[in-house]
Amino acid sequence: MAIQLDILLKRPNKIYHEGETICGIISIKTPTEIKHEGISLSIEGFVDLQISSQNVGTFDAFYNSVKPIQLMLFNLDIARPGRLPSGRTEISFEAPVKPLTNKVLYESYHGVFINVQYLLKALIQRNFLNKDVRKSLEFIVENRPRTDTIMTKVDKFVINQNTLANVNDCSNIPKFHIIGTIDSVICSILKPFKGELKIEHSDIPIKSIDVQLVRVETCGCAEGFSKDCTEIQNIQIAEGNVATGISIPIFMVFPRLFSCSTTKTANFKIEFEVNISIVFEDEHLVTENFPITIIR
Repeated sequence: MAIQLDILLKRPNKIYHEGETICGIISIKTPTEIKHEGISLSIEGFVDLQISSQNVGTFDAFYNSVKPIQLMLFNLDIARPGRLPSGRTEISFEAPVKPLTNKVLYESYHGVFINVQYLLKALIQRNFLNKDVRKSLEFIVENRPRTDTIMTKVDKFVINQNTLANVNDCSNIPKFHIIGTIDSVICSILKPFKGELKIEHSDIPIKSIDVQLVRVETCGCAEGFSKDCTEIQNIQIAEGNVATGISIPIFMVFPRLFSCSTTKTANFKIEFEVNISIVFEDEHLVTENFPITIIR
């Protein structure tokens, strides 16, 4: 039976804010008494940046210069070299959630080309005849919710064959007219994205209407910038010969970790957009794009 090492936090949701203290327990279970060369715990935060493969050829110098950005680093000695008895041993610990000098703790975020992560790493050092035992646990850093009133910005929109961007020839697109409202393009991540739309006219029946949340990730440095848009989630709000004259609600919850507050720095940006996609029965696809700002 191998040594079992685990990190248990007193806060079940694992969500922390800058200035707080992480409290928890390092749990070690061993089948027999073991000798160790010390037990330590580190708390790390970093931004990992990557360049998409389609941009590597264009940004060779940029690709080679992108390095993780260290946001937080704190080391804690849990136990001096000695022995652990057989059975379960639990050791309490406390660690501060604070950034390195001149650094900012950005919100936890899992993207495609940008990842903001915070990790607890426990280590049991063994002698040269035995392998070290390691365990990592991710915790979540969030900005404190705003206490002031969030300014809303209602967006009333019209979608038809004449409003579509990046379309040179509209003759092949069915004639249609859709009106709608987005409650606010300045969105609280704690509340759902809401609105409604109504099909007033369509020459061809509409097969489906989808609401798509898109991340826009920009990585950059002195050598250049790489910008990529990727889908986070897609929600179908109507299907099958959608009736005209009926208000269709738009309702979407922002997913945890895959979305965060809109972030803009000198080296990277994390921004978001919402697409409303309409598919006609003849398989024509039209999309209207709405840039949004997410705040907490």
